[in-house]
Amino acid sequence: MSMSCKDGKPGCLDNGKYVRYTPDQVEALERLYHDCPKPSSIRRQQLIRECPILSDIEPKQIKVWFQNRRCREKQRKEASRLQAVNRKLSAMNKLLMEENDRLQKQVSQLVFENGYFRQHTRDATLASKDPSCESVVTSGQHHHVTPQHPPRDASPAGLLSIAEETLAEFLSKATGTAVEWVQMPGMKPGPDSIGIVTISHGCTGVAARVCGLVGLEPTRVAELLKDRPSWFRDCRAVDVLNVLPTANGGTIELLYMQLYAPTTLAPARDFWLLRYTSALEDGSLVVCERSLKNTQNGPTMPTVQYFVRAEIFPSGYLIRSCEGGGSVIHIVDHMDLESRSVPEVLRPLYESSTILAQKTTMAALRQLRQIAQEASQSNSTGWGRRPAALRAISQRLSRSFNEAVNGFTDEGWSMMGNDGIDDITVLVNSSPDKLMSLNLSYANGFSSVSNAILCAKASMLLQNVPPAILLCFLREHRSEWADTSIDAYSAAAIKVGPCSLPGSQVGGFGGQVILPLAHTIEHEECLEVIKLEGIAHCPEDGIMPRDVFLLQLCSGMDENAVGTCAELMFAPTDASFADDAPLLPSGFRIIPLDSGKVGIYVLMQGSLQSKSHSGPCVGS
Repeated sequence: MSMSCKDGKPGCLDNGKYVRYTPDQVEALERLYHDCPKPSSIRRQQLIRECPILSDIEPKQIKVWFQNRRCREKQRKEASRLQAVNRKLSAMNKLLMEENDRLQKQVSQLVFENGYFRQHTRDATLASKDPSCESVVTSGQHHHVTPQHPPRDASPAGLLSIAEETLAEFLSKATGTAVEWVQMPGMKPGPDSIGIVTISHGCTGVAARVCGLVGLEPTRVAELLKDRPSWFRDCRAVDVLNVLPTANGGTIELLYMQLYAPTTLAPARDFWLLRYTSALEDGSLVVCERSLKNTQNGPTMPTVQYFVRAEIFPSGYLIRSCEGGGSVIHIVDHMDLESRSVPEVLRPLYESSTILAQKTTMAALRQLRQIAQEASQSNSTGWGRRPAALRAISQRLSRSFNEAVNGFTDEGWSMMGNDGIDDITVLVNSSPDKLMSLNLSYANGFSSVSNAILCAKASMLLQNVPPAILLCFLREHRSEWADTSIDAYSAAAIKVGPCSLPGSQVGGFGGQVILPLAHTIEHEECLEVIKLEGIAHCPEDGIMPRDVFLLQLCSGMDENAVGTCAELMFAPTDASFADDAPLLPSGFRIIPLDSGKVGIYVLMQGSLQSKSHSGPCVGS
């Protein structure tokens, strides 16, 4: 190999002589380059002394070799980056062309239907004017009659029939015109966007659809998406009751799934599902599902206390391998969330395709993109040095918050009081499992109610307050809403009578410092540590107040972001915030209800350990 000049010619010196390196010299220089790509003049001279094989090379030649090597490395990285961008643009172009074809089919269908309805209207008008006309033209009429299906056979053959029907209906939604999809406001497709997001128009229930690119292989994508509790924050549990293999190499699974309710004003939802995983003839991988009901010779599907049975229409994931690596994915979510079972003020939550897209469909694609970025850039920014661990912490925060909001009895929660005027509900949890998970002493001789988790929840309705604006206020001006008569992280929701909360403070805090910890790709969610300065925990601490740390999760801070749900969750921690640290989250959930109104949901928790009384006395 010869040393090359900057003009691309073989290596030369000022006197025009060529310098050629032996393979051993090149190997030695490559080793040195990996250790130090840009050595100083002193270091180059030291390298010549330490490597006898380089003793016949002048320091100036070594300098030129390193310059050229750095240039080649830069060119190689840039070429690799451009190739990746080109593959991404090619895949996105293909996706946009497919979407354009689908839209053209939808336009053709709408034009045909419009012409038919016009002709039908004219015929009906003529018939009404001419009584002698005994019939009208009925060719091409579409009679939408809800079929009354007999109970389906839940035998393997019957379930395969349901699965194939589900697959066909899902594909017609993912790539066809079975649902009239409209572009979601504010979403612009592009190689760096979340994808092409569309929502339903005029179909039964609520539906959302997204098409996008992810840098993961199809089998890995399917594996991640099927693990719904890992990315869907509202998913409480998914139980696989039975797995049946199919002749074409696929699988049929019977599932029971539970979703959390966003507030205490509505019950949680549950589903009985059939999930079908299969490969198409073109090599695409499909995971589709639908609610399983009205079956015979199959598992019983009893109602579950505290849950309302909702329905998932044929939905799922179409995953295709992308040229050059990665996958093109189509996600469809189509549900009937039984909005009739909730108060009228909350129905927009259950009747909005936009909220479904934000909370479920886009969340799935964002999870895939986040994991793909972590896999390709081990030391990327984003989620920081330990991306998987930090994602797990945020998942724990969100899950614990949802558990307290729903207050399920099987989680150990029991009602202590309810203020009908202010809609404040107080719950207590003294279950051993819960206390041990939070490292709270249980077997210490005190009564169970004296060693418990106390939770107060309240909701309110505000008008003309954008969620992002309210979230920013709550995040940045804690001293203006935190009640200084109780612990800093339980902030103004709980007032204690004769009992006392550990950490109840007699003074305020001097201020807060926000320490960014991590954020997702599109900054729609961030994890941070809050340092509250100068906390006085008791009168004796007034002389030497100390700092308190909170682990905080924020979502929905961007005023221009698509989707308007916002959350601020925080839990007390220490400066180390270890991965296995107990988390007892409190916080705010800001829910858009309709134009100009938002629902504010407040949840505050604290541990209660007291010897001086038989039970807590809590007011509001």
